[in-house]
Amino acid sequence: MSEQVILEAQPGEEAAEGVQVTPAAVKRIRVLLAKDGIAPEAGGLRLGVKGGGCSGLSYFIGMDAAPHERDHIFTFDGARVFIDPKSFAFLHGMTLDYEETLMRQGFNFINPNSKRSCGCGTSFSV
Repeated sequence: MSEQVILEAQPGEEAAEGVQVTPAAVKRIRVLLAKDGIAPEAGGLRLGVKGGGCSGLSYFIGMDAAPHERDHIFTFDGARVFIDPKSFAFLHGMTLDYEETLMRQGFNFINPNSKRSCGCGTSFSV
């Protein structure tokens, strides 16, 4: 039996003290799901943390066709985000944003748990 935590919120609203996803990030998640042929009601964006990087921990992000057992599942205006329990300890309270400018395109992790991060913003320490 699955022990998933499922939370729903409106875009830009914190999902039960979990994570926030901005409207720009929600829009990009929908685009990526469609591009990968993943049904939004089944799949979602996977966020996680792994050891490595110049600051000790690195963010990882990818599309997933379905949540894993014990994932925290957040839904923002139909776009779902999956976070495994170990990563959630480092990502709790963060905001995921998406930026598209002439100089940069990609997701931004605004993480209050991060005490230090590298210049490129892909690794951090707590």
